[in-house]
This record gives sequence, structure tokens and C-alpha cells, in this order.
Amino acid sequence: MEFGSRLTGIVGEKNYWKNEPMKRHITFKAGGPASYFVTPDNAVQLAGVIRLCRESKVRYQIIGNGSNVLFTDDGYDGVVIAIGKKMSDITVDNCVVSAGAGAKLAALASEAAAHSLTGLEFASGIPGTVGGAIVMNAGAYGGEIKDVIISATVYDCDNDEMIILGNKELALGYRQSVIQKKGYIVTEACFELHHGEKNVINEKMKELNDRRKSKQPLSYASAGSTFKRPEGYYAGGLIEECGLKGFAVGSAKVSEKHAGFVVNTGGASASDILSVIKHVQDTVYEQKNVRLEPEVRIVK
Repeated sequence: MEFGSRLTGIVGEKNYWKNEPMKRHITFKAGGPASYFVTPDNAVQLAGVIRLCRESKVRYQIIGNGSNVLFTDDGYDGVVIAIGKKMSDITVDNCVVSAGAGAKLAALASEAAAHSLTGLEFASGIPGTVGGAIVMNAGAYGGEIKDVIISATVYDCDNDEMIILGNKELALGYRQSVIQKKGYIVTEACFELHHGEKNVINEKMKELNDRRKSKQPLSYASAGSTFKRPEGYYAGGLIEECGLKGFAVGSAKVSEKHAGFVVNTGGASASDILSVIKHVQDTVYEQKNVRLEPEVRIVK
């Protein structure tokens, strides 16, 4: 049986696309087509897809909201598995909030606030999913996932089994986790929060989102902060000091509002974006002797 037909047999025709442009699915709005694109309904389908890919020796790539990734213009010769709204249920039990990996962080923070639970305010404006946030230990404004997560259920591809990892086992650090190192895939997670005053929680979320809007170029397509924070520095500060605000290649440029963001001003190719990233890296290294590392995952 042809590979595409076997994929369809696992996820169903409604969850399967061939030669799907990745610019439709990532926040940078750039990138070529994936040979196959699937959106599993649940962890069972997810595991089935990965099992098929490994048996067939076909590459696969996991994405969530597509907010921290860039596919090249050549696209991806393999299967892109999008964990999104079909795996996004959120439940609340006293102070414990459970969520599927595809739940958006903003939705998770809003649901917590609706139940007068505090601890996730920092996440309300991060444009990612629960799964991606755990993989990268997402954080902002003094908060990060490792502060609130109890455990994550992950699919261990090598051993073809679901396992539960506690907070310490996740080994969460700055933009890193054991999930990255082991190639695990998050399917759901539990967070422990605390009771608070609903109006205070909502006010804090509004304050953080207002700060984000005032400082970040949210009117343009981007992947958020383009570079990791180098030890002892701020990437945006270094880039600005090097006079790179507004540097552009095609329709991709360093934001004039916040130098830590490379933005797509409309119709930029992935090559344009990658050229800007490389020029920034080279210039900062030449002038400051600091090597900036992309926070954005580049998929070839």
C-alpha cells in the first residue's frame, strides 16, 4: 500500500494533506511545502503516524502553533505532524490544570484566570502551544513553565510507549528540556497553580499584554524572539548597538521596534529571513565577539 494511503488510514482523510505549503502553518508565514501534513485527533493516532514513519524510514517533524520554527523554501521531504486544536482539551480540578499538547498557552492562561488560579499570567501572550512551551521551557516577564508544571505525558518514540515525566525528570532549563535531548513528543501536561483574586489575575495579564504590544512588533509576521539570550547580554541590545535595526533582505527585516525580532513585512521568503539572521549573527560576532544562536528552529 502506498505511504500516503497508509497515513490516511491512521488519521483519516480530513486530517491528511499532500504537498502542503508550510507558510500556512507557521507564524513567520514563509516556507515551502511538506510532502505530507497530518493533524492527529489524539495520542493514539500520533503514535501510529510516528510508528509508520519509522518503519518506512520516512522523516517526520512535529510542530504546534508554528510560532518558533522556520521551514526552508525547498520545503520538507517527509511528514509534518501538527499537534493543534484537535489535541487541546483543558480541564481544571481544584488547583491542577491539565491540558492537551495542542492547547494554546493564551487559552490555558485564560482558563486558569476564569477559575481564579494564579501562576500562568506570564504565558498569556506567548504565541505557542503547551507542547512547544514544555519542549522549550517557554518563559516571559519573570515566569517560566518549569515554575508551574507538575508532569508531562510524552511519547517515547524509540520504545513506542507513553511515559509520564515529573518536573525534575523534565530537566527544564533556559530554552531546553530532556524532551529535546531524547526526542520525546509531549501529548499532555498538568500544572499546579494557586488560588488568587480573579480581578488581580486579569489585571496582571492585561498589564503584561499591554507591555508586549508596546515593545514588540506584533503587527508583522514573526517567530517571536529570533535569538536566544547570550549569557551576560540581551540579544536585542547587541543587535541595536551594531546599528542593525531596519536591516532588510527582500521583505524580511530586523524590526525597528525591537531589534531582537526578525519580521516578515509581507511576502518574505524563508531565504530572505535566513539571510537577515545570518547577517545579524555575523555582524554581532564581528563587532561584539558574541555569537548569537537562533531561538527559531530551522527545518531543512
